[in-house]
Amino acid sequence: MRLIVMLLLLLFIAGGVVLGALNADLVGYDLAFARIQVPKGAALLAMLALGWVLGGLTAWLGVTTRHRHERRRIAKAQGAKASKTP
Repeated sequence: MRLIVMLLLLLFIAGGVVLGALNADLVGYDLAFARIQVPKGAALLAMLALGWVLGGLTAWLGVTTRHRHERRRIAKAQGAKASKTP
């Protein structure tokens, strides 16, 4: 399993290097407070990484929020059950 993960990682790194090499043209971005020029491949890879991180964060927050609500509901149900028994 670890070998497969390492091979996939190397495959994606090689793909990133090829993507960066084939898209070496500079692209300008005006961010209202600064103007930057970066290679097109670097911009693509940075946005891909940013999307991956933000997607993972959104999924993690959604799962933890749902678990928190479930724990509260269970605790409330157990509290109501405990108060009804003499």
